[in-house]
Amino acid sequence: MLLYEGKAKSVFSTKDPSIVRIRFNDKTTAFNGLKKENFKNKGMTNCVISTLLMGLIEHAGIETHLIQMVGDTEQLCHSVDIIPVEVVIRNIAAGSICRRLGLVKGYKFNRPIVELFYKSDDLNDPLINDQHAIDFGWATLEQLDMMRRKSLKINDVLQAFWLKKGITLVDFKLEFGVVPSGKMLLADEVTPDGSRLWDVETGDNFDKDVFRYGNGELSEAYDKLLRRITELPQNL
Repeated sequence: MLLYEGKAKSVFSTKDPSIVRIRFNDKTTAFNGLKKENFKNKGMTNCVISTLLMGLIEHAGIETHLIQMVGDTEQLCHSVDIIPVEVVIRNIAAGSICRRLGLVKGYKFNRPIVELFYKSDDLNDPLINDQHAIDFGWATLEQLDMMRRKSLKINDVLQAFWLKKGITLVDFKLEFGVVPSGKMLLADEVTPDGSRLWDVETGDNFDKDVFRYGNGELSEAYDKLLRRITELPQNL
């Protein structure tokens, strides 16, 4: 049974109430859903990439909701209650932080900047601080502290991985959820939809900015990224 229909994924129940089936689809949106388009094989690509990256994160000691990939576009995952606070880690200035603070795109921060956003499409995911999250009951102080620590560790893992592939991890978004025991897990996805990834040599994008700003063909960019990750030859 369909439990939730998101912008890029659908979540289904299974016979086990503690497990859900998540299907990645080919739909792509930008600017809070104002721009929409389908791209062939995008769901498959994102499912493979998220499965791989969550495996790396698990190996680093951070638990995720992922159980296993099933088929080409689906994952079995632990069912979690999503904390409605998104964590954005920024290594280099791009996107909204440039508009908000008047920064030049490409400015490299001395250390990663951690920002929190309230997960709300109706409000366009506004920037918030700890007091907002705590006072409005979106997260506890302990949860926020844990989310920051986990996110910064994930940043270290992903930066090292991408750099080996000749890619700079500019920024990325993470979501966390809790299981009935109270344990916090990394949830949602880790894909180029929620990251900015620049070629180290050329500065070319391998992320949703290709679609967002019309800088090329998204399917081609994601396919190149997947091939670089898996080291597949270009003529396959």
